[in-house]
Amino acid sequence: MKNGMFRGLTAAVLSLTAATAAAQDSDDWDLLVQPENQLTVAYTQFDNGLLLAARCQRGVYQVMIGGLPAAPEVKDFNKSNRILVIGIGDKKAAEQRFMLGDNPSVAFSELPAPLARQMREGGPMTIVAPGGGEGGRNLRYVVELPASNAAIDQSLAACDRPLVDPRDRQLDELEDDGLPISLAWKRMPMPEYPEGRTYTAGFAVITCLSQADGRVDDCVVETEFPVDGGFGAAAMRGTRKGRLENRGGGDGPVPARLIAYRVNYAMTDPAFSTGSRLRRNDE
Repeated sequence: MKNGMFRGLTAAVLSLTAATAAAQDSDDWDLLVQPENQLTVAYTQFDNGLLLAARCQRGVYQVMIGGLPAAPEVKDFNKSNRILVIGIGDKKAAEQRFMLGDNPSVAFSELPAPLARQMREGGPMTIVAPGGGEGGRNLRYVVELPASNAAIDQSLAACDRPLVDPRDRQLDELEDDGLPISLAWKRMPMPEYPEGRTYTAGFAVITCLSQADGRVDDCVVETEFPVDGGFGAAAMRGTRKGRLENRGGGDGPVPARLIAYRVNYAMTDPAFSTGSRLRRNDE
């Protein structure tokens, strides 16, 4: 990507090994806390070059994996996705969707808090980068993930994320469209672009619970970018217009299930495709 939207975040996280971290137990992850920046980061690095970090900044939660083989360049910010196959402990490895940063060897989770809650338990972790090896073969990393009894917990708490969330158990039921196989959208959520001074591109990932009448409730902004763009709040307002139905139709009550979806924001004018902040003429 050439738009630089993730440049500051990527550079900050990749420089963590040179930062002064808060004292932690030797078996825990390292911790970086900067109250003046509303920043809390738990991170750990491995001999094979992998770097894992769980970060809360200004109420926005993010998990990144660095040191991956470079992904192909994609110019469109909202199409710069990457699939990784991740297994932790005795949990079966499964595909997870990530967002690419300015550095093509860095990937950001679309569902960071559930991933962080898995990682805090520690144990063997496998990461498969499809097509990341020589000749297009899959590249597989195997590391022993240290348990985190404090650092990841602090990063989650800084963003008011629970250490245990029963909703995580339903993630495996979601199809590629973010819905369980039993549900379909009758009317998609209709978020509006954030008002005021904001950015020309961004995104937000939302999870909700379906209600019997098809509405969604108990919604959470899982992550968003940029952190001060207002995209998460705008996406949340759009959830009021969304309606679900039983797949195949029917008038029966909609079962209570976890759903997830991502809202991409972009100015339609190609001149505003850089992800820079829009400013008023008088600024």
